[in-house]
Amino acid sequence: LSLIIILFFVLKKASFKAPIASIVLVFVASILFSLSVNFVFNNVFEQRHRDRFSLWLRLEKDPNKLEEIRKTIGYNTYQSEKAIESGGFFGKGFLEGTRTKGDFVPEQHSDYIFTTVGEEWGFVGTTTVVILFTLLLLRLVYIAERQKNDFSRMYAYGVISILLVHYFINVGMVIGILPTIGIPLPFFSYGGSSLLGFTALLFICLKLDANRLNEWG
Repeated sequence: LSLIIILFFVLKKASFKAPIASIVLVFVASILFSLSVNFVFNNVFEQRHRDRFSLWLRLEKDPNKLEEIRKTIGYNTYQSEKAIESGGFFGKGFLEGTRTKGDFVPEQHSDYIFTTVGEEWGFVGTTTVVILFTLLLLRLVYIAERQKNDFSRMYAYGVISILLVHYFINVGMVIGILPTIGIPLPFFSYGGSSLLGFTALLFICLKLDANRLNEWG
């Protein structure tokens, strides 16, 4: 794939400003990465890591065995998917989720908090959360672009990156499109340190934005 992309730019004489050495480096790195995937998967990862990737990539071809694996190795994600599915369009109501109230979903107060939103508030609630996060990120992009110095702009984009990664991975693992890892959903997951950290990031970003007109005195 890397070779195809490089050849495309070279043959089309596109404005690809990177030097030849950088192109070769990227190509070699891509080849080495591709060759190392199988070795790392079989020799570096522990069995629990391999099981999670096998479940995520659906490497098991037998549907019955795959379902059994989902209920054991992928128990958290399996219960999460079932809870969100049971929420339907409007959800079951505040504190009325049977699977979340019955503690079927582990860590539903922290890593799997989005499951509670899905079961209690349904498609409407989860869509609202997604829209709110998207608007927050777009607003931060607007703030980043109007900064007058590089530091403020890079800091704002750093905050955007942190929030986006946490948001995307958390929601992705809860609905089963990403492997399960312990990462909180910003401003939703239980934990004072998480809330304090994300709040401080936003506060500093807003403070830099408020002082942008007086940066040079």
